[in-house]
Amino acid sequence: MHIALLCMETGGRARRQRRPLFAFLCFCLLQLVIGQIRYSISEEMVKGSVIGNIANDLGVELKRLVSGRARVFTSDGSEYIGLDREAGQLVVKQRIDREGLCGEISACSLSFDLILENPMELYRISIDIVDINDNSPVFPKNEIDKEISESSLPGARFSLESAIDPDVGINTLQKYVLHPTDHFSLNVQSSPDGSKNVEMVLKVPLDREQKANHYLTLTAIDGGSPQRSGTVKIHIRVLDANDNAPIFSQSTYKATVLENAAVDTLITTVTATDADEDASSVIQYYFEHATPIVKASFSINAGSGEITVAGPLDYEKFKQFKIKAVAIDNGGLTNSCEIIIDVIDVNDNTPKITVMSFSSNLPEDAAFGTVIAMINVQDLDSNDNGKITCSIAPSSPFKIVSTMPNYYNLVTDSELDRELTPEYNITITAVDGGNPSLSSKEALTLKISDINDNAPQFDNEMYNAYVPENNSPSLSIFSVKALDADWGPNSRISYFIDDGSLNGTPLESFISINTDTGVIYAMKPFDYEQMKSLKIKIKAQDGGTPPLSTNATLNIFVQDQNDNAPQVLYPVQTSGSVVAEIVPRSADIGYLVTKVVAVDVDSGQNAWLSYKLQKAADRALFEVGTQNGEIRTVRQVTDKDAVKQKLTVIVEDNGQPSRSATVTVNVAVADSFPEVLSEFTDFTKDKDYNDNLTFYLILALIVVSILFIFSVIAIISVKIYRWRQRKLFYKSANNLPVIPYYPTMYSDGTLQQVYEFCGTTDSRRSDIKPMRPYSQNTLTVSLSRPGTVQRERKEQLDAELSLEQKPPNNDWRLPPNQRPGPSGQHRFHTIQQRWTPYDKSRAGPLPEGAGVVAGTGPWPNPPTEAEQLQALMAGANAVSEATATMGPRYNAQYVPDYRQNVYIPGSTATLTANPQQPPQQALPPPQAMPPTDAPKAAQTPASKKKSTKKDKK
Repeated sequence: MHIALLCMETGGRARRQRRPLFAFLCFCLLQLVIGQIRYSISEEMVKGSVIGNIANDLGVELKRLVSGRARVFTSDGSEYIGLDREAGQLVVKQRIDREGLCGEISACSLSFDLILENPMELYRISIDIVDINDNSPVFPKNEIDKEISESSLPGARFSLESAIDPDVGINTLQKYVLHPTDHFSLNVQSSPDGSKNVEMVLKVPLDREQKANHYLTLTAIDGGSPQRSGTVKIHIRVLDANDNAPIFSQSTYKATVLENAAVDTLITTVTATDADEDASSVIQYYFEHATPIVKASFSINAGSGEITVAGPLDYEKFKQFKIKAVAIDNGGLTNSCEIIIDVIDVNDNTPKITVMSFSSNLPEDAAFGTVIAMINVQDLDSNDNGKITCSIAPSSPFKIVSTMPNYYNLVTDSELDRELTPEYNITITAVDGGNPSLSSKEALTLKISDINDNAPQFDNEMYNAYVPENNSPSLSIFSVKALDADWGPNSRISYFIDDGSLNGTPLESFISINTDTGVIYAMKPFDYEQMKSLKIKIKAQDGGTPPLSTNATLNIFVQDQNDNAPQVLYPVQTSGSVVAEIVPRSADIGYLVTKVVAVDVDSGQNAWLSYKLQKAADRALFEVGTQNGEIRTVRQVTDKDAVKQKLTVIVEDNGQPSRSATVTVNVAVADSFPEVLSEFTDFTKDKDYNDNLTFYLILALIVVSILFIFSVIAIISVKIYRWRQRKLFYKSANNLPVIPYYPTMYSDGTLQQVYEFCGTTDSRRSDIKPMRPYSQNTLTVSLSRPGTVQRERKEQLDAELSLEQKPPNNDWRLPPNQRPGPSGQHRFHTIQQRWTPYDKSRAGPLPEGAGVVAGTGPWPNPPTEAEQLQALMAGANAVSEATATMGPRYNAQYVPDYRQNVYIPGSTATLTANPQQPPQQALPPPQAMPPTDAPKAAQTPASKKKSTKKDKK
C-alpha cells in the first residue's frame, strides 16, 4: 500500500457578515486503487473557489482533459463540484452546507467520478467537508414554562430542553450557563453519543408564598471561534406540594421496526409509576427534544405511553433513532428515559443503473475487449439486499466486466459482422441478493458501422447472352447484377469491362457497359460470318476504400440470320463470254450434264440449299437435283430438241424469309464441235428481255437527267487530266529502263495463265495482266462481235515495227479435206478457246523452253495456224487428263487425240507437246533448198489483211 498525503493551507472566503476567515485546505491522495484522489475543503466556500489542480495531481496534460471531454459524474446527480478543463482545476459549483449534506455525522465527505473518453478513463475523487462554526446553538422554544411544587426538596432535578447545534466537533455545543443561580443550579450530563442532557437542580426550597414565579435565563455556548450562543427564558411557577415524581420501569428502552412498517404499527410501550395518589398520580408521556424527523416518524400516546409508527421509515437514511421520553404527573414532577429504535432493512430498493459513458456506434472490425459503455450500479439496501449481480444476454457478442465495486464495463467478446447483425439491442440486468430479489434493466442500442469487408458478388460466375446478327448499334443485349453485402458507399457498385482485345481490336469497340446499372450495349452490328462468339470479363467494383471487386465471364453468342443469299461457284457467269455445256444426242437418261455448285455463308437452316429450274417445259429434257444441284437428262434426246438449251437454275436457302440466286446454264445438244460453234455464234443476237424493262428505262432517264451536267464536267476534267499526264510522261519516258518479262509455261509450251496485253502506238505505256483461268471443260466464245471463229482485222500497220513480217509459204493453203490431221468421227466436249479482241495485241516471242517444234527455225512474231493448232492440242491434252477423274461421260474413246499426226502446213515437221519425243516425219522431205531467203512478194490487200490479223494475234 502506497499512501501519499499532501496538505495545503488556503484562505479567503467571505462570510455573510463579510468577516475574513481563513480556511484550511488539505487533500490526500490515496493510491489504494489507481486513479483515486482525496481532497479536503471547508464548507460554505464561495462559488468558484478552487479546490485543487486535478491535472497536476493526476499527471494528465490539459489538452487530454479537453480532448477526452473530461466531466464530473455523481450518482445522485448533485452538482456541488465543477471542472475547469482549460485550467485543469476542480472548483466549487454550488454552496456546500455540511449540516445539510451529512447532518449529525461528523465525518462528512463528498464522492464523485472524473471520466475521460477516447480512451475511457475513470478516476474516483473524494472530498472531505470540514465543518466550520457557522451555526449558533438554538433552543427548541424561546421560553420554558415549569411548574414546581413548593414541597420539592433541595436536590430535586428538573429536566430542561437542550439546545441544538448542527455543527460538529469543537464547533458544536460545549456548555450551558444559568442565570440567576440563587435557587437553582445546572447539572449537565454527557451521553456516550456526545449529546448533553441539561437538568436544573433545586438548591434552596421554594416558598410559593414568598415568590410564586421565578424567571431564569439559560445560555448555551459552543466551542467555535468566535463562540456562538443561544438563550432561552425559563418561567417557574411554584405549585402546591407534590413530593413523588414518576419513575420509569426502564431507564432505556430498545425496540426494532421494519423500514416498511405501516403507519400506526406499535413499536414499544413505556411505563412510569407515581407513588402519589389521586390526581397527583396521573402521568402524561411525551417526547422531549424530539427532532422534526422523530416527530414525523414516531408518535407517543400521552396516556398509555405506546410508541407507534407515524410516517414512512427509510433504513438507507436513518438506521437508528434515539428518543427521550418524559413522564410527568399532575404535580409537575417528571422523569425521563431513553428509547432506542433500530430500523431493520428490507429489500425495498431496486438496483439503479447509471450509464456514465456509451459509444452508440461501433465499427464491425472492433478488436476484442473494446469498451463500449461504462456503467455504475447502486443499491441503497444493505448486506445481501445490496449485493448486485450485473449481466447481459449470454448469446450476444458482448460481456460485462467489473472494474471496481459497483462499476462495470461493457466490452466486445467476439467478432462483429454488420452484414449479419447491423444493430444490437443490449439489455443490462442488475439483480440484488434480497429475498425476494429485485432487479432493474437498462436497454442500450448499439449500431454497427460498416467497413468494406465484402466484395461484390454476381449471381453467376458465367453468363450467356444471345444476340442476333445485324443488330442495331447501342442495342441493350444483356444486363448483369452484382450485390454487395456492405452498406452506404461501400455497397455502391460500378461495372467495368476488363481490358482485352479480339483479333487486335479492343473489346470496347464491340460492347460497352453502363457503369451504374450493368446494362451491356452493342457498340456496332455483329456479323455472324465474321464473329460467332465473344467472351468478355465484367468487373464489379464497390466504392469502398480500398475498393473490392469481383469478375464474371459473359459469353456473347451471335445468332445467325438469313442475311446472305446463296453464291453460285459453278458455272461461272461472265459478262463477256458464254459458257456452254455440250450434251451428245446419244446421251442416255440420267446423263450428267453439269453440276451447279453454290454455297451460303450463313449457317444452320439458313445454309440449307435447294435447287430447281425456273421454267420447266412440259417435255423438259433436263432436271436439276433438289439437294445436289446436278443437271441430268430425263429422257432421250430427239431431233426435235433444239441445239441451244438455256436453263435457269434457282438456288434457294431455307431461311425465313428465304433468299435465292439464279444462274443460267447454256447447254448445247450436238455431236460435233463445228455444230456447236455455228449455233453459239447467234447467242449474242439473243436478248433477254426483262419484264421490268420499262422500269429500268424510266430509271435510266432519271439518272441521265440528274447526272448530265456532272458527267460533262467530269469528262472535261478527265480529258484535261490525261493530257497533262501524257505530257508529263513523255518528258520522263526516255529515262525509264525496259525490263523484259517472260511468263511461266507448262512443259508442253502452253501458258499457265491467260494474259491480256494492252498497248497503243501513240503512247509509251502498255499493260499486261493475268486473266482468271478457265475451266478445262468449258467453251468460251467472245461476244464482242458476231460471227464464227473471229478473225480480227487491223486497218493499218504499226508504224514503229522495224522488221516486216515474212509471209509463210503459199503451199500451206490446202482444202480442208487435204489438210493433215486426225480423221474420223469425234465427240466434242467443252473446250476453252479465247480470241483476242481488236484493241489488244499479243505478247512477243516465247522464251526458250516453252515448246519444241521439230525441223523448223525460229517462229516469226505473228502467230500462225500452227500456233493455233498447238493451243488446240494443249486443250485436248487437258481434256484427256480430266477423263481419268470425271466419270463415265468423259470416256477417252470420244476424245480426239490431237497429239497424233498434227502437221504444220508448208513444213515437213510435226508439232508435239512433249519435248522429249523425237519429231515425226509425216511427208517425204523436199529437196534441199538454198538457204537464201525468198524474194518478197508484193502484198495484196488480202494478204495484207491476213498478215495484219496474224500480227494482231
